[in-house]
Amino acid sequence: MADQTMSYQPTSTTETLDAHKVAQAIVQTTTQPASSSTADAAQTLTTRREHDCIGEFEVPENAYWGIHTLRATRNFTVSGRSDAHHPQLVKAYATVKRACAQANAQLGLLDEGKARLIVAACLEVEGGALADQFPIDQLQGGAGTSLNMNTNEVVANRALELGGHAKGDYAHIHPNDDVNKSQSTNDTYPAAAKLALISEIKPLATACKTLAKSFHDLADRHINDVTIGRTQLQDAVPMTFGQEFHAFASFLKSDWLTLESLIPQLSELNLGATAVGTGICADLRFREAAISRLAENTGLPITAAPDPISATTDMSVYITLSSALKNIAVHLKKAADDLRLLNSGPRDGFNELDVPARQAGSSIMPGKINPVIPECVDQCCFRIFGMDTTVTWAASEAQLQLNAFDPVIVHSLLDGMELLDNAMIMFKDNCVDGITINVAAGLLHAQSSPSISASLNASIGYERAAQIAQEAVRENTTVRQVAGERTELSDAELDDLLDPIALSRRLGQTCRERRK
Repeated sequence: MADQTMSYQPTSTTETLDAHKVAQAIVQTTTQPASSSTADAAQTLTTRREHDCIGEFEVPENAYWGIHTLRATRNFTVSGRSDAHHPQLVKAYATVKRACAQANAQLGLLDEGKARLIVAACLEVEGGALADQFPIDQLQGGAGTSLNMNTNEVVANRALELGGHAKGDYAHIHPNDDVNKSQSTNDTYPAAAKLALISEIKPLATACKTLAKSFHDLADRHINDVTIGRTQLQDAVPMTFGQEFHAFASFLKSDWLTLESLIPQLSELNLGATAVGTGICADLRFREAAISRLAENTGLPITAAPDPISATTDMSVYITLSSALKNIAVHLKKAADDLRLLNSGPRDGFNELDVPARQAGSSIMPGKINPVIPECVDQCCFRIFGMDTTVTWAASEAQLQLNAFDPVIVHSLLDGMELLDNAMIMFKDNCVDGITINVAAGLLHAQSSPSISASLNASIGYERAAQIAQEAVRENTTVRQVAGERTELSDAELDDLLDPIALSRRLGQTCRERRK
């Protein structure tokens, strides 16, 4: 096949934009009185005539897409972001089309020569070619039919070109009859969407692991440096900075394990179930053959959904993934917010650590430095919470036999995964790796907190310990000093009972696990 494949040189951005504008102009001239500039634009490009069930349009001759794509670019004009903004979705769709062509050929349903050309065209798209040929707005009605048609047209026209035929010569290779054979949007779009999401799980899990290691490294440098734990923003009992930062790493470990556990769920597909899950227009053998080919091509644990009717409308795995992303955001926000509090000051806050100084913090207060990286992380998390709301609403709209809102779900999830990936990399590189700890401040807070009196309960009882704590606060002194004056406990006993490091190690040193 390699000997028959012609190399493809993508058009420049300018050419693509011009072609898109001309396509818009062509549509306008056939539906409304044209201005002279619109008519001129339509006449400057060689076109080919294509038809669909509604009528005919002139399509730019150099476009790999066809009339269905042309209509969709005019119909959907809201977000300003095309499907190509998420290349992993476009590539995944080509991967699905390739497996289907192979399955159809294997079953004798598609001519071997056509199948080879379709497979070659799909491989080019999977490799990143023809990316500028997917111009449709992400927020498209029809459950993703427009992207499916777009993919069918691009693959068909590139396959025609590879076979020595002109674009649009669908008598030889047809977008619907050949590229879309045995398929519908309602089984191929979800399959492509899930493959695209799987492709983003590995880098996102890696970002979790990398940030977790950064917190582990920070924790290990301060495993014996004591501070005070706080509950309800009030003094609690001693702990180490190491324990505090190891906890952040533990959060992230649970996150990446959850992400990785979702791959088998995302790999369960209704491919071959076609329109509503009944397999209409597909050979009875096709579903198994297509699933097998897709599993072989991707190396993923692809399986057929046990109930294809249910799978056509069930959005559970999207909701689960969205929840996992939201949970990462909650954990990141927790870490970012804690660092902001611990960094507060330098004179009138906790002042227990310093995040790296990244930029001037005020246009009026000289020398003020703000924790801008944690604040940026927080804003990313807010976006994820909005993403989860969007996915939840869209997933709940599966009326009767189809959920028509896959496009907003998958694009929202892909946006969220990219944002979290970038946020964690930034958080690690620009903040966590450069944190310095004010060890003296932490020790002072641990030793002076009245809550440390809890360690006296077993020796003198809760009531007397409470009186000592209250007096320490009232007299602005330490529990150790008051206890030395108000109890019969020896200095050695008090030193042992009130040792903040010993108090922080009641369960041993927690979370010493390291992930490299």
